[in-house]
Amino acid sequence: MDNKNMDKLTKFVAMDCEMVGVGQGGVDDMVARVSIVNKFGDCIYDKFVKARKKVVDYRTSVSGIRKEDLENGEDFETVQKEVAELLRGRILVGHSVEYDLNVLFLSHPECNKRDTSRYKPFIKMNRGRTPSLKWLAKQKLGIDIHHGEHNSVEDAKVVMQVYCTVEERWEQALRRNEDIVESLESWNQRKLKMKLKPFQFC
Repeated sequence: MDNKNMDKLTKFVAMDCEMVGVGQGGVDDMVARVSIVNKFGDCIYDKFVKARKKVVDYRTSVSGIRKEDLENGEDFETVQKEVAELLRGRILVGHSVEYDLNVLFLSHPECNKRDTSRYKPFIKMNRGRTPSLKWLAKQKLGIDIHHGEHNSVEDAKVVMQVYCTVEERWEQALRRNEDIVESLESWNQRKLKMKLKPFQFC
């Protein structure tokens, strides 16, 4: 990793991944790009990841990923190791961040996660439904995102901005041991009811 980027690390970092489809019908996820920004939105990590399985669907219209991106990408093991090093001891901000950790075969302490998809005030704002990052960006930041191909750097920046709008309230609630974040089990059950893809616990 670039030492210059390491110098920009902050206690809070936000991560977003883009995925491609593998397996029968291309329904299984494989990480294709990993992007991490610091508290101020500076990109400190952004790498494409070489395919480890045959890609059935690049999902380009959404993921923005193309065949040549993966051919010129970094080995998965290297990316996994570098990301683990970056996240160690830090607060990880993300939207449905379990998916991103899962495709990297990584875990992170629950107390050090800030998942905007599981933040109960946001769920309440969205009438009891899991809010999308696009919806939160509009509601909390007044900006429109995801018109066409996604960009994991931009999404990481947006989720950090969204978190920062409620940071003080969120952190105070955690210090008071308030139940302000939905459990993974409850979050997964609600996604099933909404007929959204559930998170596969590993």
